[in-house]
Amino acid sequence: MDAPHRTAALAQPTLGLFRLTWPIFLEMMLFMLMVTSDTLMLSGVSDEAVSAVGVVNQYIALCILIMNVVSHGASIVVAQYLGASRNAEAARISALAITMNLMLGLVVSAALLSLSGFILTHMNLQGPVLAHARAYIRIAGGFIFLQALINVVAALIRTYGFTRQSMYVSLGMNVLHVVCNYALIFGHFGLPAWGVTGAAVSTGVSRATALVVFVWMLYRVMDVRMVARDYMTFSREYCGKLLKVGVPAGIEQFTYQSCQTVFLYYVTFLGPTAIASRQYAMAISQYIFLFSLAIGTGTAILVGRMVGAHQPNEAYRRALESLKWAVAITVLVDLLVILLRQPIVGLFTTNADILQLTSRVLLLSLLLESGRSFNLVLVNALRASGDAQFCVYMALISMVCMSLPLGYLLVFRLQWGLPGIWLAIAADEWMRGLVFWYRWKSRAWERKSLVEPREEAVAVALGG
Repeated sequence: MDAPHRTAALAQPTLGLFRLTWPIFLEMMLFMLMVTSDTLMLSGVSDEAVSAVGVVNQYIALCILIMNVVSHGASIVVAQYLGASRNAEAARISALAITMNLMLGLVVSAALLSLSGFILTHMNLQGPVLAHARAYIRIAGGFIFLQALINVVAALIRTYGFTRQSMYVSLGMNVLHVVCNYALIFGHFGLPAWGVTGAAVSTGVSRATALVVFVWMLYRVMDVRMVARDYMTFSREYCGKLLKVGVPAGIEQFTYQSCQTVFLYYVTFLGPTAIASRQYAMAISQYIFLFSLAIGTGTAILVGRMVGAHQPNEAYRRALESLKWAVAITVLVDLLVILLRQPIVGLFTTNADILQLTSRVLLLSLLLESGRSFNLVLVNALRASGDAQFCVYMALISMVCMSLPLGYLLVFRLQWGLPGIWLAIAADEWMRGLVFWYRWKSRAWERKSLVEPREEAVAVALGG
């Protein structure tokens, strides 16, 4: 085994939940605002431009889910190796994960470019919408491999405990993206007005710039750095561990997105008012569950380190403590949204029917989001412990076998409309959340660790 490539790195932070979570929360919110800013700016071009980019982004979002397979695996495997104080191997696994995601990203980019005509024509796009979509997918799809690299590098930086630094880079990327959008979509600063093409170029420029900074930052935070040969050394053991965790996580998220697509298909039978209400309710709900998502991500980093250090009791308590915080914060935020639901929905629409239906659906968010908070925290904890396959089995049983048929029953048989969709999703979140809670309490996950610690006793800084 090669000697560790030790370097002068940034001082390793003490890993506490709040210290990890608040930058993750802000980073996720920035990405949500980035999507919102794209929609607002393109609406100044035309409704057709917004529609075209929206269709293309549905496919790009699916591709990003595929490319997250390696990123999910890397964040968990590296966290366990760091917890076991096997930092040199953590560096080698990090380099391997970057190479794997680059290869995967290039394949996805090539697929989007070669199949773009087939994809767009089969979405029944015509006229200006089709022209805008073709222009956007050629650039945004062709350079999507940049996002694949950003995903894995950013995940590794957070795994090393430097969530604040990752958030700063993401903030800079978002600011650059908005400025480039302003310049290239509308033709400011002496540049041509490229419209949708400008939005695609802006996305590529901001991602490429952010990638350079992310890579520099990763080398700064690693106490054992990667070297050139690490990127080209394919270890069957390391690849197997990355895929053992990453593939189930990817399947689970793909299943969730596919079920949401089926629910959207259900809603199309309810008419344009229900479709618009669903969009507005989901846009508001994402800011409610953002707290639980950030806490779940931070908890995964801590649990992964603790499991790698063979500290199962600390990992057990950490996840349950995180769950209490996630549920409490989610309920408080949700109650605030419910109290202010009509003014909030009024920011999106003045249509009385849409306002009324969206407000009614948001009343059910208290049931949905409280269950989702259980799910988001505990599924991340189980993945971080190495118990990812169990999460996939539960996703298939709960989402596909229970939630989809229940939604069909509530919408089409009992005629409950859009609220029936929300209740079906809530049933899935609560079922998985409670099962994951029992799984965590059973401590069966303790047998799923991916790494053995070094023999030498090494202190690991793991705060509350």
